[in-house]
Amino acid sequence: MEGRNLVLTRDIRTLIDNHSAGMVATVNADGTPSVSPKATFLVLSDYQLVFSNIRSPNTVQNIKDRPNVEVCFIDLVLRKSARITGIAEYIEVSEAEPQLIEKFEQVFGDYLDSMSGFVLINVTEAEMIVSPAYDLGISENELREANMNKLNSIYQTDL
Repeated sequence: MEGRNLVLTRDIRTLIDNHSAGMVATVNADGTPSVSPKATFLVLSDYQLVFSNIRSPNTVQNIKDRPNVEVCFIDLVLRKSARITGIAEYIEVSEAEPQLIEKFEQVFGDYLDSMSGFVLINVTEAEMIVSPAYDLGISENELREANMNKLNSIYQTDL
């Protein structure tokens, strides 16, 4: 682990930009955890993330009732992840700033008509987590090669 920050560092922002699918953790009414993948994340600033609501009625309701969230982004190849903790708020499309809608249109334009709102996360903590493999002296290049070989073997297709 590299330590906790109050902001999204350059390394964390890069990881999120490259791997925009995050696992969002919220809390259900009965106190049980709920984790759901969201693949439309954008970094707005060093202090804010946002994702769109396409099919997330449970996540949105949990956020409206209990706004504390945590999101994990993973780079499977380099074996690094970013854990973001924050306070979320839900914004209906009709109440969203035009600039926010424009940002989503630029990156996720094909899904814009399916978006009913946005979840804005104000970051309270951000942490980059790296694999223990790095502690063993395995380099990033070695991890990249090994993990790409593994992924290629899983998804290999006959051409």
